[in-house]
Amino acid sequence: MNLDGKVAVVTGGGSGIGEAISIRLARDGARVAVLDINEDAAKLAAQLAGGGLAIQADVSDSAAVDRALERAEAELGPVDVWVNNAGIIGREHVDRINERAEKQVAEAGPAGAVTTPLDGLVRLLDDEWRQLLAVHLDGTFYGTRAAARSMVRRRTGSIINIASICGIEGCAGHPHYSAAKAGILGFTRAVAKELIVQGVRVNAIAPGFIDTPMMESMTETLRAVVAVSTPVGRLGRPEEVAATAAFLASDDASFFVGETVSPNGGYVTT
Repeated sequence: MNLDGKVAVVTGGGSGIGEAISIRLARDGARVAVLDINEDAAKLAAQLAGGGLAIQADVSDSAAVDRALERAEAELGPVDVWVNNAGIIGREHVDRINERAEKQVAEAGPAGAVTTPLDGLVRLLDDEWRQLLAVHLDGTFYGTRAAARSMVRRRTGSIINIASICGIEGCAGHPHYSAAKAGILGFTRAVAKELIVQGVRVNAIAPGFIDTPMMESMTETLRAVVAVSTPVGRLGRPEEVAATAAFLASDDASFFVGETVSPNGGYVTT
């Protein structure tokens, strides 16, 4: 994709999918600002992205996001591409789910009847619910709003929101993550219809199960089950999601407005 002369900002760009997107956009010619709550991770990813700009920022803080945009534009120029990628999974919750999920896998084998409940909903804490929505949904709102304020003045720009297949069909045991990602999809559709009138495109990517550090929170057994359940027979690669982002960021995607593109290996088809 040709992104020569473009300025791109990637939130959560310090690892996983965000790092891959940062590297790919830089490879395609963009000057990239890597935002991450982990400053060291942001610096390393920025180096890998052709010597990009590293900015420490918490996307659940609207003022921090606004400051990050101001710094990116002051040092790199007006932003053309903004990728809302920052996200968390909630490790303590995942650890609680893993044990019961493995029991379900064992039950589904010889017996064929799953009797162990995940109890993901009833054991979910208030703070865990709020934190997931704050990072994923609030962070996407703050980032989109900040980017739009800049882009609409120039009547150009592309905003890409990273959702998940959990937002499309729901992931058992993870109601907060699924709710946040589904919210991102609805938010994307609404603001896309609004902003396209001002020349700004907004789209979403809903990846399937991608081999990232976030997936390492799952046990080997569960990772194997996910891979086997994916028709292509493996986990996705961060670079495959990054290629999707590069397309949506480019002028080749000029007729994509409010769309959800889902690289998921056939796990979900719509």
